[in-house]
Amino acid sequence: MSLKWLEWGQKLQAIAQNGLTYNENPFDKERYQLVRQIAAEIISTHSNIEASSLLNLFNSEVGYATPKVDVRAAVFDSDKILLVKEKEDGCWTLPGGWADIGESPSDGVVREVYEESGYQTRVVKLLAVYDRNHSRHGYPPLAYHIYKLFFQCELIGGTPKASFETEEVEFFRETEIPNLSLTRVVPSQITRLFEYYRDPNKPTDFD
Repeated sequence: MSLKWLEWGQKLQAIAQNGLTYNENPFDKERYQLVRQIAAEIISTHSNIEASSLLNLFNSEVGYATPKVDVRAAVFDSDKILLVKEKEDGCWTLPGGWADIGESPSDGVVREVYEESGYQTRVVKLLAVYDRNHSRHGYPPLAYHIYKLFFQCELIGGTPKASFETEEVEFFRETEIPNLSLTRVVPSQITRLFEYYRDPNKPTDFD
């Protein structure tokens, strides 16, 4: 699936954000605001998101533009993987979310697992670092450019408990995976994580 329009929009937004951050010339700032507007219009034209909503989203971003970081946990127990059901779309995903400022990626994913599932874990290995934009993953488009970090986590305690973001918590066999929240994780990645579970010596996957 070709999403050149999304790549163009994201790159133009990054150029605009960097220009607005580092340029003091008022005329150049007007030009960068126009570039940001064009980026919003490109993405809006090819999606169901209003350009005004995208522009508000872009305007909230300050400083040097970099990809956002999403951390996800692969927690296995008796040949099953832990999934949580999102209230937002009623579908299932690996526990995880945005990395927080001042928190290491491993601390962040452990926190996310506990908050979303009630289980206590410890990180065993970084399994994969994926560019959400890469066409091989097949994610639906988002305005943000995102790197996704997948960690294998060992279950060490806790009890299943939903959160304000999740409504169910359950372990699933590879042949029983329910409908996934495709903005967060895709089936090919669940398959890849089970491959790591069966072969712990596989090297970290990336891109």
